Amino acid sequence: MQRPWLFPLLAAAMVISWSGGFIGIRFATEGAAVETMLFWRSLASGLILLPFALRGPAIGARAALAQGLLSFLGMFLYLGGFSWAIALRVPTGLVALMADLVPLAIAALAWPMLGQRWTGRQALGTLIGIAGVALTTAPALRLGHAPLYAYALPVLGMVTFGLATVLQKRSPGLGIVQRLCLQCLWAALFFSPFAALGGGLVPPMTFVALGGIAWLVLVATLASWGIYYLCLRLYPPNRVAALIYLSQPLTMVWAHLVFAEPLTLGMIAGLVVTLGGVALVSGQETA
Repeated sequence: MQRPWLFPLLAAAMVISWSGGFIGIRFATEGAAVETMLFWRSLASGLILLPFALRGPAIGARAALAQGLLSFLGMFLYLGGFSWAIALRVPTGLVALMADLVPLAIAALAWPMLGQRWTGRQALGTLIGIAGVALTTAPALRLGHAPLYAYALPVLGMVTFGLATVLQKRSPGLGIVQRLCLQCLWAALFFSPFAALGGGLVPPMTFVALGGIAWLVLVATLASWGIYYLCLRLYPPNRVAALIYLSQPLTMVWAHLVFAEPLTLGMIAGLVVTLGGVALVSGQETA
């Protein structure tokens, strides 16, 4: 049955929770090392979902390994890239803006992998989107104090998340809870050596650290990724990816109000240009 009200409702919930992930990791890293936060974010989320995942159909070794690959691309490299960039003090709004190019990566990958045609409109949107990111990055590089390589980490995360999104569409079989549970546990395994060598496997027993973990688990993982998988099951990948860039304006405002991060006219102009490019890429996608 058609439910025209469902997509706007899911879209609003995903935009708010996805934006909260960027703000949450910025807050959490005030109290502990980013590697420790990422490890506990993944481990706690996976353990919470585990009893519910075990109630579903039996999970074979092949399915578990497939979710491991998706976790490496969509959680370890994506979350790691953006989180380490934020921890290195790349402005949070700029990091989230770089995530706006996710729909562009998905559109490019969907052509060879899902048979979706790459149109002239999408190619133009890609060029405009890249120009918008370049326009935004220029003032941020002058305002920020992060090392140069830190600005490449969100780009890596953007590409790998786009690949993971397309692969998700090609890997049916498991339910949403089972997928999310397995990918969180795999991500905890991937992050564990970095946590052990970095901030440690045990987080500080402080309000900031524990509150940050709780926010990352409940809002940035269970809510945002759960809604993301639900949307991906119901709608085409380009349409789902478009929701991610809609969280960007909210993230920039949050970061400016909460952390006093810069919000310049150049960044706003880059945002507008990038959103225009992404709209060109995603606008032709239908459910």
